[in-house]
Amino acid sequence: MYTLVVVRHGESTWNKENRFTGWKDVDLSEKGISEAQKAGKALVQQKLTFDFAYTSRLTRAIRTLNYILDEMKLQWVPVTKEWRLNERHYGGLQGLNKAETAEKHGEQQVKIWRRSFDTPPPPMETSHPDHPSHDVRYNDVEAKDLPNGESLKDTIARFLPLWEQKIAKDILAGKKILIAAHGNSLRALIKLLEGQSAEEIMAVNVPTGIPLVYQLEKDPSTPSGFKVLKKEFLADAESVAAAMAHVADQGKKI
Repeated sequence: MYTLVVVRHGESTWNKENRFTGWKDVDLSEKGISEAQKAGKALVQQKLTFDFAYTSRLTRAIRTLNYILDEMKLQWVPVTKEWRLNERHYGGLQGLNKAETAEKHGEQQVKIWRRSFDTPPPPMETSHPDHPSHDVRYNDVEAKDLPNGESLKDTIARFLPLWEQKIAKDILAGKKILIAAHGNSLRALIKLLEGQSAEEIMAVNVPTGIPLVYQLEKDPSTPSGFKVLKKEFLADAESVAAAMAHVADQGKKI
């Protein structure tokens, strides 16, 4: 049996302001710092430990991982920062307030942009200063792979090579893995592991700062290469439900 733990970053400053964040590099809010520290404490209480950690190249995920490792006294654990774990790129929506966008375009359109499986947002022009082609942290990424805007389907396609070439192999080698990432890159992982349909994953809301523990066994017949034996959020059911509802409500009108 293998253990994999995933956690969405703590609340960011733009989560707090209810903005489409995507690849914009914003920091954690005070609440987000507290959530990350609480996540670390929860993992300590479960007596979990890790051999290796993955995170994205965005500050809010990196700092969440750092706070967790600090709480666990695992600062020495090797960490790989992968652009393929970045949040879904929201294209021309990045920076817009979700509720105000719902007022302007309607909740249904915002729901399509946020939750449809294969409908991308309006694209970001490559000339835009926030386009990833202008960010030195992606200098090692081929220009054709840098997104202008992504659907969840696109995010999954971007994530899959990382899973197949690195993470899955680490798990099969017996390494205990922690992944600190984002709502949509983790939904890509959840869909893969749990074999969810496009419709099912659209309804999944990943709460900020609450670790999700998977117990897996090898199963080459599945797309992920694993069968999920057990999954558990490290928080009480009421807290998890409230956090998920908060995520779901972000695209509604004021």
